[in-house]
Amino acid sequence: MNCLRIEPAEDDASLLDWRLVHNALIPTAALSVAEVTERAGRNRLSVAYLDDVLVGCSTVRPPGADNPVATVIARILPAHRGRGLGTALYAHGLELARELGAVVIETCVLESNPEGLRFALRQGFVEIERYVLPGGTVPFIDLRLG
Repeated sequence: MNCLRIEPAEDDASLLDWRLVHNALIPTAALSVAEVTERAGRNRLSVAYLDDVLVGCSTVRPPGADNPVATVIARILPAHRGRGLGTALYAHGLELARELGAVVIETCVLESNPEGLRFALRQGFVEIERYVLPGGTVPFIDLRLG
């Protein structure tokens, strides 16, 4: 039986795994090791393994002191989709965001990831904004949990 483990990305190896998944799925906004390390200082990054195989990563951007909005992003590598792993990873991130005091939950999906957009819509998110990062060409879609 396969066991899904979701662990905080806190050491060099797990941060590299987080980066590998992020850059594979978001090639238009690939991150350096330094950028991932900086991101880990302000967000809660996690990695997901099925047994010992890396299958995904997640990001929880915590709510601010005067802003109750948290962003929860769950990413599953294409070869591992369709088995409920994204749902479990998303639920883990959602629980963490609520523990951190989030009242409103948002997510972000790259427009070139239609599977990710369908997943977010199935979870009850609704689109609130589309934008292109400076120098980018593919829009990001921000969604809010309805």
